[in-house]
Amino acid sequence: MTLPEPKAALRVQALSRRGLVTKAEAEAFAKRLAEIGAGLAAEYQAEAVSGFWPIKNEPSTLPLLETLSGRGIVTSLPVMTGRDQPLTFRAWRPGEPLAEVQMKIKEPPPEAPEVLPDLLFVPLAGFDRRGGRLGYGAGYYDRTLAKLRAMKKITAVGIAFEVQELQEIPQEPHDEPLDYVLTERSLIVCRH
Repeated sequence: MTLPEPKAALRVQALSRRGLVTKAEAEAFAKRLAEIGAGLAAEYQAEAVSGFWPIKNEPSTLPLLETLSGRGIVTSLPVMTGRDQPLTFRAWRPGEPLAEVQMKIKEPPPEAPEVLPDLLFVPLAGFDRRGGRLGYGAGYYDRTLAKLRAMKKITAVGIAFEVQELQEIPQEPHDEPLDYVLTERSLIVCRH
């Protein structure tokens, strides 16, 4: 999938700003994410939650998954099943084995049970306050959120640093909005 030019430029802008976040700021955000994310899981009575394996300088959902699994909530990570396919989710708890796949992303092994999360913590390159999510250009999460929303009620929370906020992300028919964006400073309720 090729991104329209405005989206590609916005992605470069947001990711370059994310690159300025310090390690200390990222670690503090991971702790905040664990607290706020656990609160959202309780509020929505989530039975199954997905995070993501952080790559490059993405915020880490690993402390959140550790907190949730300690509370008896099923935790999972996404698994790529093929190009142009939605992601699936496999159960995983911090400390369990993982397999390294493309782009140094780690996934639960094929024998891990498949999970249909109620609450998804989603990576992104950029966001706007209307729930617009700018991903990395392959459309995995748009297809995944559309598939899950057709099956059941879910809540999608984008995870980003404040510097990744954009004024407005051009929307296309296939784009799936976020319900919230959680940053190191605020929990943004998205209106869409």
